[in-house]
Order: sequence, then structure tokens, then C-alpha cells
Amino acid sequence: MKSQDAWRPSACLHHLKRRAEILANIRQFFSERQVLEVETPLMCQFTVTDPHVTGIPALYQSMGSSITRTLFLQTSPEYAMKRLLAAGIGSIYQISKAFRQGEVGRLHNPEFTMLEWYRLDFDHHALMDEMDALLQQILKTPPAERVSYGDLFRHYLGINPHTADEAVLIASAAEKNIPVSGTLPNRDAWLDLLWTHYIEPLVGQIRPLFLYDFPVSQAALAKIRNESQPVASRFEVYFKGIELANGFHELQDGKEQAKRFVLDLALRKELGISERLIDDRLLAALEHGLPACAGVALGIDRLMMLALECDQIADVISFAFDKA
Repeated sequence: MKSQDAWRPSACLHHLKRRAEILANIRQFFSERQVLEVETPLMCQFTVTDPHVTGIPALYQSMGSSITRTLFLQTSPEYAMKRLLAAGIGSIYQISKAFRQGEVGRLHNPEFTMLEWYRLDFDHHALMDEMDALLQQILKTPPAERVSYGDLFRHYLGINPHTADEAVLIASAAEKNIPVSGTLPNRDAWLDLLWTHYIEPLVGQIRPLFLYDFPVSQAALAKIRNESQPVASRFEVYFKGIELANGFHELQDGKEQAKRFVLDLALRKELGISERLIDDRLLAALEHGLPACAGVALGIDRLMMLALECDQIADVISFAFDKA
């Protein structure tokens, strides 16, 4: 890059104008459904315990004080939005900046824009209906395809991902000639490898794919349905090789959520990742009472890539990381 061009935006002005139009369209979508727009802090005292997500520290020092506190730029507005839900605000959405450590590339920027919304008295299937309507409005897509996690693995690999042991998953990866560098830490890592390296490129190319009912080990903040085959009431959305969104029929049980956070910390320790404090304010909100709801987070910049037919995230944001 020539130094005299370093000041210029990453995206062309036409793309930035279209981005503004699409954001206005999204706000109109939620206004018509009487979903309230909210704002929550970007700088937080807690960050997520998820071993696969790393927050970016922010140092804070009070005027005249020598004491420095380590806060975190939010990886998602989820926890704060759930505190608003527990306080009784009703169905809400937010278009917000989010930050994650170490993620730079064609589909990643350390600072990115996220659309997150929560709908009272929805389960994950009702929320998939609404998200499908949003994608049809913004991207002009045909109605999405919906397939359960189990059915997709059975169709493409002939295995049941809910019951197959690690040896079966390893054998399946070898059969499909998926390269593996070293060993993977657990069963979920093998499932993810099979998904990303074999199944994902084969689906969601013509119309969006809604993948739902995940293994219980991947529930995160979703409810678990204890049926004949227990599953997590969670979904993800894929289109043209891009993961767009992740949604849950939200867990309301604070004690169960605390147990999952503790398991996260144990895995972080096993993987040699620094531990994090558990967000006790979120747990207090869950104990107070989270209303029955479903929520989803959608990557706005990736949505813009699809809407504007761009190959790089830098083409749809004003200034990419190297120009920030």
C-alpha cells in the first residue's frame, strides 16, 4: 500500500451508501414488528468464558489514580441485553460494534458490526421464521432450507453425530481425506472439522441453510430438550459459504448456566487458555427471571458482503483493520 493512499477508505463510497440503506431497511423491519432498539456498553467488566472466543482487554484508569483496571471490549451484547430482558423491557434488538481478538481475514475483522435480537415467547423455530423473512427482504433470497444437525451428518457422512464416539469421527475424517495437523482436543472439535471441511461447502449455496438442534455438548446458552435423543435448541445460518448467524431458544436456568460456565473454565485450563471471571450479573439476572424467549446474533458485515456481492469484509466497512 502506498503511504499516500493509506488514508483512503477500504470500501468504495457506493458500498458505504448501500450499507446505510440496508441498515435503515433493517431498522424498518424491526420497527414494523414493534421490536425496540436498545444500546448496551461496549466496554464491560466481564467477558465470555467460551474457550473459542477471546475478548480484547481495555485498560481503564480513573483521573488522578494510579490503579489500572482491566475491562473488556464486548464480544457480543448478549449478556447485557439479557439483563434488560430480565428487567422487563420486552422484545429488543441492537446493531452494535463487537470486538474479538486475533480474527483478521477475508471474513473477519477484530472490530465488526453485529445485529442481535430477542423475541419474547418465541422458540428457535419461530425465530428462524423471522430471520428467514429478514434475509428475504435484505438479500432477496428464496425461503431457506431447514435441516437438523443430525439429519445432515447422517445424509453426508452416514453417522449419528449425537451418539458417534470419537473413534468413529476420526475414521470418518480419514475416509474423506480431511487433513488433520496433530490431535484434536475433544469430540466436538472432530465434529466441527467434519462440518467445516466436508459438509459446509456442499450446502447453502442456492438458498440459505438453517442448521438446527445441535449436540447437547454444543448448547452454549441454549435450552436442552430431553427427548429420546436430547438436543440443544440452537440454530446456525449459512449462505454461499458464509456463516451468518447463531441463535438459541434461550436457557432461563441460572444454576444450569453457571454449571456450563464452570465447564468452560475447566476446558480453558485444559487447553492452556487464560481463565476468565464468570459474569455474576448475568447469572443474577437469570435467577431473577429471564422471560421465555429466543435470541440470535447476525454478522452485519457478512450480510453486507452477500448483499453487495463482495469477497472481502474490507470491501463493506469504512476502514478495515490495517487502515483503522
